[in-house]
This record gives sequence, structure tokens and C-alpha cells, in this order.
Amino acid sequence: MISASLKNNIAELRKEKNISQSELAEQVGVSRNTMSSIERGEYEPTAYNALKICKVLDKTFEEVFYFEARL
Repeated sequence: MISASLKNNIAELRKEKNISQSELAEQVGVSRNTMSSIERGEYEPTAYNALKICKVLDKTFEEVFYFEARL
């Protein structure tokens, strides 16, 4: 069976915009620890928070998030 996990480019995009993890977390409305977990792929954000992340980073969902297939 093939499954997929949600991956992201948040850390790279955040650094391009010169935004700290704490600043991004504050603008999205989550804790820095939660943002760290999202960046590392340990926690998948809600759809609402994912869209807020995209808005803060000024990127589309597809530019920030992608699926990685696993066998």
C-alpha cells in the first residue's frame, strides 16, 4: 500500500523572507514549539493554519507544502 506524508519548505521560505520561527509562529497564531514541529514534519498543521502560513510567507500552498509518497 502506498501512503503519502505532507512535507514542507517552510524553513527555507521563512529564511528567504528573513522571518524568525518565533515571528512566523506569532503571525500564524501558534507556539514556536508547534511551528518547529510543523517545519520538521512531526506535526501536520490544520488547513486553516497551513493557509495562514502560506499567506505570511506570500506563497501558494503548492510552493510551501508537497506530498511525499511512501511504499
